[in-house]
Amino acid sequence: MLTETKITKKISEHKELIAALFSGLLIAIAWTFENHLSDALWVTLHLVAFVIGGYAKAKEGITETIRNKDLNVEMLMIFAAIGAAAIGYWTEGAILIFIFALSGALETYTMNKSNKEISSLMKLQPEEALRMNGDQKEMVAVSSLQIGDMIYVRAGERIPADGIISRGATSIDESAITGESIPIRKTENEEVFAGTVALDGSIYIEITKAANQTLFQKIIQMIQSAQDEKSPSQLFIEKFEGAYVKIVLIVVVLMMFIPHLLFDWTLQESIYRAMILLVVASPCALVASIMPATLSAISKSARAGVLFKGGVHIENMGHIQAIAFDKTGTLTKGKPEVTDFHVHPDHKQKDVLPIAMAMEQDSTHPLAHAIVTFGKQQQIGTSLQEIQVSTLTGNGISAVIEDETWEIGKPDYIGYEADFEDIKKQLAAEGKTIVYVKKGQQIVALFALKDTVREDSIQAIKLLKQHKIHTVMLTGDHDLTAKAIAEEAGIDEYVANCLPHEKVEEIKKLKGKYQHVCMVGDGINDGPALATANIGIAMGEGTDVALETADVVLMKNNLSKITNAIHTSQKMNRVVKQNIFFSLAVITILIASNFLQILDMPLGVIGHEGSTILVILNGLRLLK
Repeated sequence: MLTETKITKKISEHKELIAALFSGLLIAIAWTFENHLSDALWVTLHLVAFVIGGYAKAKEGITETIRNKDLNVEMLMIFAAIGAAAIGYWTEGAILIFIFALSGALETYTMNKSNKEISSLMKLQPEEALRMNGDQKEMVAVSSLQIGDMIYVRAGERIPADGIISRGATSIDESAITGESIPIRKTENEEVFAGTVALDGSIYIEITKAANQTLFQKIIQMIQSAQDEKSPSQLFIEKFEGAYVKIVLIVVVLMMFIPHLLFDWTLQESIYRAMILLVVASPCALVASIMPATLSAISKSARAGVLFKGGVHIENMGHIQAIAFDKTGTLTKGKPEVTDFHVHPDHKQKDVLPIAMAMEQDSTHPLAHAIVTFGKQQQIGTSLQEIQVSTLTGNGISAVIEDETWEIGKPDYIGYEADFEDIKKQLAAEGKTIVYVKKGQQIVALFALKDTVREDSIQAIKLLKQHKIHTVMLTGDHDLTAKAIAEEAGIDEYVANCLPHEKVEEIKKLKGKYQHVCMVGDGINDGPALATANIGIAMGEGTDVALETADVVLMKNNLSKITNAIHTSQKMNRVVKQNIFFSLAVITILIASNFLQILDMPLGVIGHEGSTILVILNGLRLLK
């Protein structure tokens, strides 16, 4: 059951709609009982309907007129309703106010729907957290948490801040951040985000970001800024609106007298037709053609994990003709993985791999981490916990194990081994990094590592090609690796050995050839290129610089979401074009019908305001 507070809140949320419907009810009563009401009561009912239905729009129109020192559609509709009442068409004027108020309520609904996306997000972040104070736990406000603090999150609780798991493991529901409903298993040293849920295990988290700098807060800020930033079409319509309103008012004044003087119309007919013109020429539907559709598209994309920072970007997304990708962390996973492991015929994997794991287990080098991970995947353990490892700067590591010297490092440093030469050349040609394992004077094993292409990258490139979008990879890697990755991902062309300023030059070249160019990246070095492109897209797990510079953010690092965003943009642009064409067509037909004296005030009101409601509803289709 609804509590009194909830009822009050519901009324507050829908007060414009309630006012419009109550206005309509008064009009219906006056019309139904017209023959049974005194003239004074009949007029009073219409006056009350005018005030209740038109108050919100009148206030908005007058306020904006004073602030912007320019007339607007709201003022035009107020003049039209007053004009209709002035010549005796009280019911038509009241209906005009009623439908105008109803269309305004629909616009407010669209905005509220978008705002609820933010409100629902904000509710997902806890306000309190259990902070560790030695061995004790204390409940504190999330806003008081500092970087480096340790917090405790129980199974089933929402994580209050971004951090790294220092102890424990759990499945994380990240749907609030990425839109992905499948939980992800996370253990020690893995990153977790505010607003996500620890489903089946309690964890200790070391805070890495202040409460106002979490990824969650950035999502909210991006959505808020997206609502405020208007698309080029919206800005044009708003500029057009002011001039159009003035022209309509001038033509209305002229029409009140000129037809009477030139075409033998009665003065009453001229004024009547002028009032109808005031109604039907108002660009209400035209003004409502864009914003509801844009907000609906932004809200829909946000739910799918694609954040647009403004209407201009979602409008431009559908015009993209070429997309440039950074390699590492964008097309690829950003972390090397062991793809091949070959052991010398004189040795066995179970003898070599545990020693390699033991030597690399304390190293922070990405290649070392990849080798240890590979060993764990092979379910290989090691009993060698305490060994003394020496670092060979830039070349590898060495250790003495059971009076035997072991080395792991680059082929150029470790040496030559005929048994591995052919396979080494083949793997190197595939753009893989080669690491040798040497025991004494003999090379006993070879690791081949590679930053592997994301599975979704290949699918995304295929989908982009279906949209006839040219794809380019810009990378700082050498040509051999770049060529291998480009071929595996299906990229049309690539540019290797590309420094940050050279990426900018390449983007400029693409803009000269393809006009509308998009750049996708995740690193600090991608920032200049993201800013130079028509649209910059950042991966959600990218650096702060990339996230701040980009126009669009993919919260789940899934490149196939780009095609979803393009599709949403193209659909939005189609809806906007439909709305504009329909609005202009209706206005043209109504104006022509009025001049031909075949349109009455009631039909004019219904035709004009009905078209406004239809374009708003058409825009709301994008919320599906």
